Amino acid sequence: MRRLAKRNGEEADVDVTAFINLVVVLVPVLLMGMVLSHITVLDLKLPDIPAASSEQVEPPAQLELVIRPNHFDINYPAGIRLKRIEKTVKGEYDFENLTLYLQEIKRQLSDKGIQKRDIYLLSEKNTDYQTLVAVMDTVRSYRTVVVTSVVNAELFPEVSLGDAPPEGEQTQAVSDAQGVEP
Repeated sequence: MRRLAKRNGEEADVDVTAFINLVVVLVPVLLMGMVLSHITVLDLKLPDIPAASSEQVEPPAQLELVIRPNHFDINYPAGIRLKRIEKTVKGEYDFENLTLYLQEIKRQLSDKGIQKRDIYLLSEKNTDYQTLVAVMDTVRSYRTVVVTSVVNAELFPEVSLGDAPPEGEQTQAVSDAQGVEP
């Protein structure tokens, strides 16, 4: 009996090497998973397909923003240029003037009773992703002050994407086509 009591009283060495290896591998994997879960989803709207009918109905005027390598073209209705916004002196797109001009278009359309919420972004094949996302953020809303608070006001939240037409096919500026003045 004395021998059994002596054996039970001995301390056993615990080998935690396998557990430490597991923790060393598991912690970075879990941290990477947390970073990837912060990806933002951008909602896009598919262009409407008009229903086939016997009557010939005039399609609604479309607001287009064409992204070119050196400038933005704002068209309303489709194909008729209202404004060209050139890149800044530093070679960057002028998002500030784009926002101001889109605010003016929204205001003028609202004054005429037209509640426009959609815009078509037409980009060339070599347009980089960051530029496209920045343009989408710019056309959706703008920051303004309302009663001492900075809020995001809505511009054109329903964004559709498409390919830009070749440079030569665009109509020259016709600013009074729909009464919207640059």
